[in-house]
Amino acid sequence: MIPEEYSFDPLSVMICDDSALMRNLVSRIIADAPGMEVIGKAANGKMLLDMLDNGTKPDVIVLDIEMPVMTGVEFLKERKNRKLKIPVIILSSIATQGAAVTMECLELGASDFITKPGGSTSVEIGSVGEELVEKIASYGGIFGRRNGKKLPFTDYFLQMLKMHSAEKFVAKQKGSAILPSTEGYSSLKSSSPFSSSTSSAETKERPSFMPLFSNQKKEPAVITPLRDGGPIKIIAIGISTGGPNALRDVFKMIDPHLKQPILVVQHMPAGFTKEFAESLNKICPLTVSEAKDEDKIEGGHIYIAPGDYHIYVEQRPLGNVIRLSQEPQRNGHRPSADVLFESVAKVYKNNALGVIMTGMGRDGAHELAEMRKQGAWTLGQDEESSIVYGMPKVGWELGGVQKQVALKDMADEISSMARNHA
Repeated sequence: MIPEEYSFDPLSVMICDDSALMRNLVSRIIADAPGMEVIGKAANGKMLLDMLDNGTKPDVIVLDIEMPVMTGVEFLKERKNRKLKIPVIILSSIATQGAAVTMECLELGASDFITKPGGSTSVEIGSVGEELVEKIASYGGIFGRRNGKKLPFTDYFLQMLKMHSAEKFVAKQKGSAILPSTEGYSSLKSSSPFSSSTSSAETKERPSFMPLFSNQKKEPAVITPLRDGGPIKIIAIGISTGGPNALRDVFKMIDPHLKQPILVVQHMPAGFTKEFAESLNKICPLTVSEAKDEDKIEGGHIYIAPGDYHIYVEQRPLGNVIRLSQEPQRNGHRPSADVLFESVAKVYKNNALGVIMTGMGRDGAHELAEMRKQGAWTLGQDEESSIVYGMPKVGWELGGVQKQVALKDMADEISSMARNHA
């Protein structure tokens, strides 16, 4: 038996897409992620609403945009009218050509989006499988736990997906029969580090797996800054999974009289950041735009790093400027928060505020610690309000975060620090 404290509920998913092939391909990805199960499939938004009305209770919905009878946008409008809280992840081929539609979906309450590679019925959908599992685990996990389910954290699902994929690869190399992907969840216990053949005593000897079941934090490293914090002349933000809506929450409440510039790295594909910046500009009292190479950095202006480009600051005699580059990815990302924070630490030293927010992995954490070492002020989003407590967690553990702040308080905290240290 798996010890009771390590057993958990399946994370339930509904898929809505007018393509039967796509519904089956996405179902296969989810079934191959131990701990997840598909509990319903719909060919359009109306069918999806009917299934929800009839008692189907998913933890997360994967939604296409272009569908007959009721589109994804129309479904999101009805979801908003009915005050449904189930998180929705957009998975659509229209997204690349229709970034404005994708941003509309986010404005209507969708949690995040992924673009289908190669078109609406492409078997290349597997290339975004890990990203899809990450976002399902992140948004569905939070919703499920808030509604009484016992679910592991996102890292666990990704770890088990990799283990399951490795087992299938080895079986294929040996010419063995591969379990049908629909058995993904039922095979969880046999592939889990806490399998039925593992005793409670043996389980307790495996502390390395504990973070897969809880976001345990290490005691933070102690950083002694080289200099005291000075006047804040620039604000730099790094953010990833959960970022689009988190930034909407922050920027619509930011101080309209803020004097400092804000530079933002949001992990987002090329082709979306211009529309994303424009959507933020509609709700933010400050000017928001996609950053351009050689932009002069102006106070009271928010600059969003363009997709597929690193953003960094460069010191110039007549005023500092933004530079863009397509140097190799860092931490698996371009843009990378580490690249931005590194340049801010070098140019501004103790005259900066660094903020690290919700996101998978560790991008930004190392160089936020360097900012702190140089004397900069720093903030990190807290665990409870983060969709994924990854980047801010590592930033905290490395000693780079002075203070952890809930999302609902982040705008006020940034604004007050900018005023108090102007």
